[in-house]
Amino acid sequence: MIVSPLMTVMVDAVRKAARGLKRDFGEIENLQVSRKGPGDFVSAADRKAEATLREALMKARPGYGLIMEESGIIEGQDKTHTWHVDPLDGTTNFLHGVPHFCISVGLEREGTIVAAVIYEPIKDELYIAERGKGAFLNNKRLRVAGRQDLADSLALYGSPYLGRGSHPRLLKELAAVMAVTGGVRQTGSAALDLAAVACGRADLYWERDLQTWDMAAGLLLVREAGGYASSADGGADPMTARSVACGNEVLQRELVAILRKVGG
Repeated sequence: MIVSPLMTVMVDAVRKAARGLKRDFGEIENLQVSRKGPGDFVSAADRKAEATLREALMKARPGYGLIMEESGIIEGQDKTHTWHVDPLDGTTNFLHGVPHFCISVGLEREGTIVAAVIYEPIKDELYIAERGKGAFLNNKRLRVAGRQDLADSLALYGSPYLGRGSHPRLLKELAAVMAVTGGVRQTGSAALDLAAVACGRADLYWERDLQTWDMAAGLLLVREAGGYASSADGGADPMTARSVACGNEVLQRELVAILRKVGG
């Protein structure tokens, strides 16, 4: 495991926020009878978790800026450091009582993601990474899977929300990837999909129309686990392109080629 003051700050913050999310998740089942109630409840849970993270991170590193899903951009005096924070990635899962969601925090330093924490509170799975120090799940060092054949691979994908992004393009991409891979799945959490590739549970993942807080932490996990990540069209910076395609060196390259061909 990585032991550093920075990682201690990040882990403490996500664990504190996770306690509230776990309590709120336990109440979701009681709200399913109300059409309006669950959505409002989840929004409140999301905001509470974000407030907890914001308070903890600003207290520990008061000059850093933040880019947060609910609060937007919060400028800091230190222009070289920015937190990218998603207090509840997998909101739809959470809303429906599906125990697959997480908290994701990535730290950007001068344009580069240098530290990452993703915490899945239901399974108590803590993913961490620091640039140049590797990636870990709890106490285990992570490596991306070594499969070299698309036919043996498991691919994950994310679909755009209703009214955002292109569903027709996704359907074309999905058909092309399904035709050559061993299986395709959608889990509902971009951060956990990236983490799944980092730990070898999945071989590939792609998605478009993302925000920086969705993928900042996960991108570092993948790269520190020996994986490769680009935009879905093969560009170098997923954060700028707001899309991602990742996997090991061989399969990631083949995935990008498929997505490019479909787009062309």
